[in-house]
Amino acid sequence: MMKTLYTLLLMILAGSMLAQQDHNHEHHYPIQAIPFHQVQLKDKFWAPRVETVRNVTIPHTFRKNQETGRVKNFQMAASANPTAVCSAFPFDDTDLYKLIEGAAYALQTKADPQLEARVDSLIVIIKAAQEPDGYLYTWRTILERRNNPNLISGVDPRGANINWLAGPRWAKEDDLSHELYNAGHLYEAAVAWFAATGKRNLLDVALKNANLVDQTFGPGKLEKAPGHQEIELGLVRLYQTTGEKRWLDLAKFFIDVRGYGDPYSQNHLKVKDQRDAQGHAVRLAYLYAAVTDVTALTGTDEYRAALQAVWEDIVGKQIYITGGVGATGSNEGFGGAYDLPNYSAYCETCSSIAFVNWGQKMYQLTGETRYLDVLELTLYNALNAGISLSGDRFFYPNPLESRKNVARTEWFSCACCPPNLTRFYSSLGGFFYAQKDNELYLNLFAASQTTFETSKGKSKVKVDIQQESDYPWNGLIKVKVNPTQANTFALKVRIPGWARGEATPLGLYNFVNPSIKPIVFKVNGKVFPAKISTGYATLERKWKKGDVLEFELPMDVQRVAAHPLVKADEMRYALKSGPLVYCLEGQDQPDDRVLNMLVAKGAPIRTQYEPNLLGGQQTLRFSGNLVTKKTSATSAELKPIDLKAIPYYAWANRGRDNMLVWLPYDVSVAKSIAQPTLATKSKLSASPELKGALSAASDQSAPKNSADGESTFVHWWPHFGTAEWLQYTFPDAQQVSKVRVYWFDDEAIGGGCRIPQSWRVLYLDNGEWKPVNTNQTYGTSKDAWNEVKFDAVKTTALKIELQLKEKVSAGVHEWEVE
Repeated sequence: MMKTLYTLLLMILAGSMLAQQDHNHEHHYPIQAIPFHQVQLKDKFWAPRVETVRNVTIPHTFRKNQETGRVKNFQMAASANPTAVCSAFPFDDTDLYKLIEGAAYALQTKADPQLEARVDSLIVIIKAAQEPDGYLYTWRTILERRNNPNLISGVDPRGANINWLAGPRWAKEDDLSHELYNAGHLYEAAVAWFAATGKRNLLDVALKNANLVDQTFGPGKLEKAPGHQEIELGLVRLYQTTGEKRWLDLAKFFIDVRGYGDPYSQNHLKVKDQRDAQGHAVRLAYLYAAVTDVTALTGTDEYRAALQAVWEDIVGKQIYITGGVGATGSNEGFGGAYDLPNYSAYCETCSSIAFVNWGQKMYQLTGETRYLDVLELTLYNALNAGISLSGDRFFYPNPLESRKNVARTEWFSCACCPPNLTRFYSSLGGFFYAQKDNELYLNLFAASQTTFETSKGKSKVKVDIQQESDYPWNGLIKVKVNPTQANTFALKVRIPGWARGEATPLGLYNFVNPSIKPIVFKVNGKVFPAKISTGYATLERKWKKGDVLEFELPMDVQRVAAHPLVKADEMRYALKSGPLVYCLEGQDQPDDRVLNMLVAKGAPIRTQYEPNLLGGQQTLRFSGNLVTKKTSATSAELKPIDLKAIPYYAWANRGRDNMLVWLPYDVSVAKSIAQPTLATKSKLSASPELKGALSAASDQSAPKNSADGESTFVHWWPHFGTAEWLQYTFPDAQQVSKVRVYWFDDEAIGGGCRIPQSWRVLYLDNGEWKPVNTNQTYGTSKDAWNEVKFDAVKTTALKIELQLKEKVSAGVHEWEVE
């Protein structure tokens, strides 16, 4: 009992300290979010998700950090004689920090002495790993104590051997080392832990490190930008917690020092001069979230043009209908205007989290609801898809098309996404309500409860708000308003863009036939004439205890068309109801080949709630056709079929499957079922560690070029300079005399696969592999078929052998046999 009381007093003290420091800040966000720990989610959609993260994801992430050596790295760094680096990447330290932050948020909404004790034990290990001057970066500490500071160790997240940290401290900070990236996540975790418990054990570690960074970096000191942005956000959090302006000044320095590097880390121009989204998507969103913070907390206007222009470039030209950002895997980032392929869409889960957080800050800075419209789109779709319904399986990329090639994974070697999800969902309530003076903003919809204070003369009046809703399955919203005494204030209800006929701001996506219905607001059963402006319905009146506001958002199913310049979505539409985007998943259909479907442009769509499907889902039913055979470019043989669509976020919870978001309504873009060939009838095998589904080499998915990520392929990356092979084993002896191969080569997009140095064809003869007899040259042409004719042989198996070029790998799009 005494321990509980002591903890409570610490939390009150910490909260008072934070409140007092915030009061003393000269500038702040014009609109303040109601803190997540003051919002109780009680709905059937988000509340179970948050509880799953608390009860499953957080323990799972603790366990994986132990199993994968991330905790061991800190123990090694604390040892006088460490034996090895124990994990794959030098930024693995941050997985512990993000986990602690997520646990701290969970503790702020529900006490858990066991969880608190578990985190405290981690903090002891982290503190022991810190060097006397405050430096905390386990890889360097371990390697230097092993007298090998220049060790080239590990591979990057995509597998290439790189030198992460050669040279002295900070030598590769603006490139690869991630020292400041690690520090930023440490600071965010420390602030969260202090706010949750009142304990300074991690905050003191963070401040000691921040002092070192402040002594090292700045004008006239080391003028270098972080290669991976994050410390800027952490420094802002330190400033908001301690009131020390030097942390805000240092965050601004790291923003302003940019402009001497490359676009990958947004270092190609001064931030204030940037106007389009380039480079790594997570880095960009972390950077611009911090820039928004600095803009609000310093009162400067120097970045506003950049903030608006970059966000508009993303939303107007580079965002997916799911709200995912960062189209290309080669740079984990932006591919350029209207370049939005679906099968190869990257849309990293972390980029969705970062983009939502940036959007929230942009809303608080400007009050513009378009930021909330996009935030909601990403939240319900791309971000929500990143974690399984069970809470222990994850997506790193989030494509919009699958050919049974995608599976959720319990962990990744580069595991930034799972712990990032713990901190996001544990603080989810902070996106629903906001306040400005005597105005309460209802921004997102879910059964929930919160309290806020309004002014009445010189006194404060507490107001209890209870929202009742079955959103997103139903648009009916009821809000119970209970002030402690009658008081006049404004309740501002966001009218989502999709309810106003706008699929997304700036016109990248549009509804085919917008259904715009008037929204009627009633107070205590009587129509209330709300003022509609800037995306809000404002209901200002003298509210009294027991007042009830009711309204209904139109949840009609809408067809969505993409901008004509988005060639990947040409003559296709997507389905959307409220905030949810839908998809076809194979196992829900009479025939699972959803990539070969054709839908009618205006077929009726029926909705049905299925309580036993994937935890309860509203599904869409409509008619379509299976394209059994194309007879010309504009005609085909069709087989009628009844189709069922599920919300995109729920797909891949039942294993690998075919999946499609953008549905073709014109035969010219529909894909026919692959016709049987000798290759499709054969068993395909390959040399060890081939990547990709083996069937990709025979699925008749003809590429546009060798780097075409929308066409399936197999590859041996990161095998470099090796001899590899592919083999067809026929169902019975066949006479063959020609093969065609289309090589995979992703040099054009910065990948590591190239046309092979050489290759040859062999056939199986009485158990012995023999080369075929040909007078032709084995072609090694890029962006073309490479055909070889040879003397006919009768055999049960055929093989191609490849010799890879030095320092690069190779792959195959298609291999045809005649």
